[in-house]
Order: sequence, then structure tokens, then C-alpha cells
Amino acid sequence: LSRTVKVEEGQTVVDTGLYSIVRHPMYMATILLFLMIPLVLGSWYALIVFAFYPAIIIARLKDEEDLLTRELPGYAEYKKKVKHRIIPFIW
Repeated sequence: LSRTVKVEEGQTVVDTGLYSIVRHPMYMATILLFLMIPLVLGSWYALIVFAFYPAIIIARLKDEEDLLTRELPGYAEYKKKVKHRIIPFIW
């Protein structure tokens, strides 16, 4: 997880563990985390703020996948193998 999306020298595609189910398990975890915090704290106003987070993540994810498809060898094949981006069996 990084502020900027880039392919590092020697980087390879990981397709085992959680990465064999969804392509972006870290994003899935952050969405769940940021959804649960307002619920646990009972802050309904924070839940309103959270509503924007998935849209931000989806926009970043699309940019990231475009870059990885162009610059990371094997990523296009990985996308064909692992169909779901964040939510297993849904999207």
C-alpha cells in the first residue's frame, strides 16, 4: 500500500493466498475497517463521511489496474485468472 502507484524493479505478480480470490485484498480490508469504525463508535456523522471512501478507492483501483496491466509482466493474465477486484464472488 503506497501513496503513489508504481511498479518497482523486480516486482512480480502474487497470485497465492488472498490474491487468488481478489486482486486487491488491502482495499477490501480498508473499506471494512473504515465502515466499522463509525459503527463501533456510534458516530452516524462519520458514516456519512465514509460514504465517499468507496468511490475514492474505486477510482484509484481503476488507475492502478491500468498501470499494472501496462507495466507489470503477467498482470493481464492474472486479471483473467482472478476475476474479482475487491469483493469475493461479487466485484
